[in-house]
Amino acid sequence: MKIKPVLTEKTMEAAKKGVYTFWVPNSLNKHKIKKLISEAYGVHVTSVKTSNYRKSTRRNIYQKIVTTKAKKRAMVTLKDKESIPAFGEKEKKGKKK
Repeated sequence: MKIKPVLTEKTMEAAKKGVYTFWVPNSLNKHKIKKLISEAYGVHVTSVKTSNYRKSTRRNIYQKIVTTKAKKRAMVTLKDKESIPAFGEKEKKGKKK
């Protein structure tokens, strides 16, 4: 199964509070998501919330029809003091003043 972390400003702020967000396949239910993330990252999942996104079609500026696929987002809460390294803060490179 393929899971992909959602790395946006909003999800990075939530990750500091222990809530991590992933794009997951539509066929997975909450129990399978919990098991998959526990095995993949070696953490203890306490709760899972999911959001389904429908596919949509629209026309772009060149009048071509563009479709987006249906997808599912899972927000996973971990046990206290646990974290996932994919959501870690990146250190800024460059000169320090």
